[in-house]
Amino acid sequence: MIKENTLERYLTALLDGNRTACRAVIEETLQSGVPANQVYMDIIWPIMLEIERLFKEDRITSAQESFASRINRTIVDQLQNKLPRRTNRQQRIVICSAPDENAELGGQMTADLFESDGWDTRFLGGSVNNDDILEYVHSFRPDVLLLYGIAAQYAPQIRQLIDSIRDVNAFPNMRIMLSGGVFERAEGLWEEIGADLYAPTGAEAVQMAGTGKEELPKPKRTIKRRKRAEIERQRAESYQQTQEEMAVTG
Repeated sequence: MIKENTLERYLTALLDGNRTACRAVIEETLQSGVPANQVYMDIIWPIMLEIERLFKEDRITSAQESFASRINRTIVDQLQNKLPRRTNRQQRIVICSAPDENAELGGQMTADLFESDGWDTRFLGGSVNNDDILEYVHSFRPDVLLLYGIAAQYAPQIRQLIDSIRDVNAFPNMRIMLSGGVFERAEGLWEEIGADLYAPTGAEAVQMAGTGKEELPKPKRTIKRRKRAEIERQRAESYQQTQEEMAVTG
């Protein structure tokens, strides 16, 4: 069990940039019998989100946000080898993230948890574009493509990526999962954008991905996507008609 003041002590040490104190808190927690995967989800994960919130509210400086994220990532790197290992599931997952440090940390932790659960895991980080993702998916052929921590400004790119995958239909059995980011705040957006699954955290993503398709509710996106497609088609036809009329009158 995580001690009552552990999160407060860890956050204070992070915001001070005190790596030694941060490592001491984590080591003390591990020695008390708390497994590494619980440290991931009950300490690192909520503190990661808290750092993000404090920075957005201008309650910490950019320097504090930067070194807190880097310390967190260093500790996650050290914890990764302490995670339990489940028998190989014979399932594959590709994970990508938004390019900022917190999103990459969340994506990395999610990748570690999937690997711990027996998935053949590839983490591409946040520096790849849609073409890179499509190319790698084509070669690796994963069962799940997971996109973590996508901010609002990247949502149109994710919609394009998903639409490209659906249009090509080369991976009919691959499920697309979104996690964190704008999809956590905008209810139903993950369905509207065309994904198959949504999970707020890495642990929930692992649980959901391991659940059979028949046991999960189907996303309610068909009507919205059809309406949007019809509106876009009507706009295109109207624009084309206007252009033709202008050409005739000109």
